[in-house]
Amino acid sequence: HVTSKIEPAPVKVLYICTHNRCRSILSEAISNYTSAKTIEARSAGSQPVGEVHPLSLKYLEEAGIPTAGLQSQSWHEFQEWAPDVVITVCDNAAGETCPVWFGKAIRLHWALKDPSKVEGSDEEKATAFRQTIDLVKSRVKEMDAVFGSDVDEAEKIARLEAVGAKHVTSKIE
Repeated sequence: HVTSKIEPAPVKVLYICTHNRCRSILSEAISNYTSAKTIEARSAGSQPVGEVHPLSLKYLEEAGIPTAGLQSQSWHEFQEWAPDVVITVCDNAAGETCPVWFGKAIRLHWALKDPSKVEGSDEEKATAFRQTIDLVKSRVKEMDAVFGSDVDEAEKIARLEAVGAKHVTSKIE
């Protein structure tokens, strides 16, 4: 007699950055690549620019992370998707009033420096992107472990704060 374990549905994580062209894109791609069994990630912006930063794609590909389907889009496109967790990755987005449909989602903030704003040599830009990718990977790894565990919401938030996330009390419009 074989018993099959029913896998829980992945946690829906929506990464928000104002323009949705770099940090939120990196976070979405890394999450879906490294943690697809526990996390289903999307990214969006409050004021999306409509294109992914070319260096985001370049350094994701360099790290072996698929980039197909990544796009800059508005958070309003996710109203029906109903995320479980909303993570702002830039300080501007963290201060914005979020749409009411974010509802009961856990809201976190990751203060990621924007590698696309680095001025300097190609190597300095490459280093900034690689460091951001490494930081996102480590946070996603912990998030994967947290959401794959059987602990209450307060413990999940505490464990995520221990690796650099800040819990945000909702500002909802």
